[in-house]
Amino acid sequence: MSNLLVNGLLSFLDKSTSMFHAADSVIQKLESEGFSFLDSVSNWELQEGGKYYVTSNHSAVIAFTVNSTSIENEGFKIVGAHTDIPGFKIKPNPQMSTESYVKLNTEIYGGPIVNTWLDRPLSAAGRVALKGSHPLHPTIQLVDLEKPILIIPNLAIHMNREVNNGVKLNPQKETLPILTYMKEKIEGNLILEEVAKKLGVASSDILEMDLFLYPVEKSCLVGLNEEFISAARLDDLSMVYSGLDALINSTSTCGINVLACFDNEEVGSTSKQGANSPLLNHTLERIAMALGKSRDEYLRSLAMSFIISADVAHLLHPNYPEKSDPTNKVLPGNGPAIKLTAGCSYTTDSDSFGVFANLCASNNIPYQVFVNRSDERGGSTIGPVTASHLGVRSIDIGTPMLSMHSARELMATSDFIHTTSAMAAFFNL
Repeated sequence: MSNLLVNGLLSFLDKSTSMFHAADSVIQKLESEGFSFLDSVSNWELQEGGKYYVTSNHSAVIAFTVNSTSIENEGFKIVGAHTDIPGFKIKPNPQMSTESYVKLNTEIYGGPIVNTWLDRPLSAAGRVALKGSHPLHPTIQLVDLEKPILIIPNLAIHMNREVNNGVKLNPQKETLPILTYMKEKIEGNLILEEVAKKLGVASSDILEMDLFLYPVEKSCLVGLNEEFISAARLDDLSMVYSGLDALINSTSTCGINVLACFDNEEVGSTSKQGANSPLLNHTLERIAMALGKSRDEYLRSLAMSFIISADVAHLLHPNYPEKSDPTNKVLPGNGPAIKLTAGCSYTTDSDSFGVFANLCASNNIPYQVFVNRSDERGGSTIGPVTASHLGVRSIDIGTPMLSMHSARELMATSDFIHTTSAMAAFFNL
């Protein structure tokens, strides 16, 4: 089972080259497991035992199983994660020329470790809006160029003798990827034409594109005994996959299990498809209405609900142990980390901590505790925004990892398995 689970994750990561492709990968898996699509503009008819999903912006997915219709007494069990990844987005009209080189104009999305993207073979993937039959409804297609067509070259050490002492990179000047070189004058938009060729459409039919760079190297296992997962996009697609596997394999007969995969967490979640939107609230309320529940019964169901905000956590780094909290050291092989902070950028409190700790202990799943050093500011998650919108008890947990926000990240294989087991135990309550 563990080998199947890990191999499934590696395949999922390699297919999910943008937030749009991640959502599509989730949908393909859901549909193969008998989940039915619910259109947001149609009336919902739900059945006990039914399995359903909804989408937003082609980049966010909420899937759920109706284990029982008694939600006012049994509530929702929710796992939330996100589909987006820090990196680079290609700007409109991106083509730039310097001498004979052709570069693309890009901007940083989220907070990547920029220098890890240098000298890597890169491709581009995302969403394309095409002319449709109605002005308000363009035709949408996903595109993945797949082959390595881009690279951001480093400056040679001979031209920058201080490079190993640390270099600050200017994102408008020094991180623009090379597409090709041409001696003759360039005619047309080369990346637009490449996308059109890939989709088999006329370039004049393309209205706009949401294209993101990604490293083309495949995910793999590393270490003396393959004890680590080395891959791009572990943050946060490993958590998406853990929740997806747990939801699909749940056998609970209580309440409603929900997996919410939001977009745009890396840039603050303030979008219609982000956690700081009505998306989850509206979906839960529509579920309640479709089951014939009153507004009072819906609010009672929220009081009986619980959210696991699932975003990766930090392992203690063996070369920088002083960067970790002195009394709470997160180590590989010790299971998912419960994330706490006094500043409420995580939602964990003693009540929700107790829920997850007892869940793990009851199922022989190891867990550990992450807190930031008191002189370091940590990151944020979808947890606080979803909890504050819904008023639902919530905890922040994550599979610990190294190299977070690098172009390629590192995670202990056993910790990924333990996290998936914890989510499965939660959904099986």
